Amino acid sequence: MCPKVSFIILPKSANVVMEYQEAPSWQTVIMETIRMENMGWLDIKAAIDNGFTTVVVGVGSAEQHGHHLPIKTDALIGNALAHAFAVRWGNVLQAPTICVGCSEHHMGFPGTITLKKETLKAILIDYIESLSRHCFKTIILLPSHGGNFSIVDEVVAQYKDKNAGIKVVGVVNLIKLFDFVSNLGKNFDVTPEKGGVHSGDFETSIMLFLAKELVRSDRYKAGYIGKFGELEHKTMLANGIKGLSDIGVLGDPCDSTAEKGKVYFEGWVDFCIAEIKNLI
Repeated sequence: MCPKVSFIILPKSANVVMEYQEAPSWQTVIMETIRMENMGWLDIKAAIDNGFTTVVVGVGSAEQHGHHLPIKTDALIGNALAHAFAVRWGNVLQAPTICVGCSEHHMGFPGTITLKKETLKAILIDYIESLSRHCFKTIILLPSHGGNFSIVDEVVAQYKDKNAGIKVVGVVNLIKLFDFVSNLGKNFDVTPEKGGVHSGDFETSIMLFLAKELVRSDRYKAGYIGKFGELEHKTMLANGIKGLSDIGVLGDPCDSTAEKGKVYFEGWVDFCIAEIKNLI
C-alpha cells in the first residue's frame, strides 16, 4: 500500500507536487504530468492511492486525412481530447492513447492502417483489465475516430452487464456528436456540409489549433460537401470513403482557422464532459 500523498497544483506550470512518507523521513516527488506514459510507476501508484482512481483513454486511428492532414490526425486529436478532459474533470490520469483503430473504409488510400473490429475490441478489453488490476475504479473511453464508436459502445455495454467491480463508460453517440459539431459551426456561418466529418473545416481547424506545423494549407481542396447523415455514414463504412470523395475529404477545409479550431476543440471537450456526467 502506497503511503499517503499530498497534492499541490502549481498554477503556472500545472505541475503536481507529491509528498509521500518513506520512513524515516518525508520526501517530495514532482509529478510534471498526468500522462501515465510520462510517469514512473511510483508516481502512478501514489496518485491512485490518493484518489486518482479514474483514468481516461483516447481511442484514435492511423488513417488518411486528405491531401492536407497527416495520418496521425485522429490519434493526435484523441490524445489532446483525453488530456483536456482529464484536466477539466480533475483527479484523473490519462492512459496512453490507442493510436490505431477501425479504418477499413479508408484503406483505399496509402498509409492507412486498420484493425479488425475484434482486434480493437480485444485491445480495449486488455486496456481495461490491465488498468483495473492497478485499482482504477472508473475507466473512461473517448473515441476520436468515427469508426471506433460502435466498438467502444460494445465494450461499455459488455462491462455494464459484467458488473466486474469497475465502471467503464464512454462517449458512444456519434450522430449526437455530429449534430453538436454542426451547431458549433453556426457560430462562424459554417454549414454542416462544409464543416464536414472528415478533414473539413471542423477537423482542419482543430489541427491548426493543436499542431499547425502539420497542416499543409497549400493542399487545401474541398471534398464531398453533400448531406452526411446516418445513411451516408453506413454507406461509407460499407463501401469506403472513396465512394463519396476521391481525395478522402468529407467537407471543405479552405477557410479553416486556428481561432475556429479552439472553439471547436473546447466545445468537443464540453460535449464529452456532459456525456460522461450523465453516465457517472
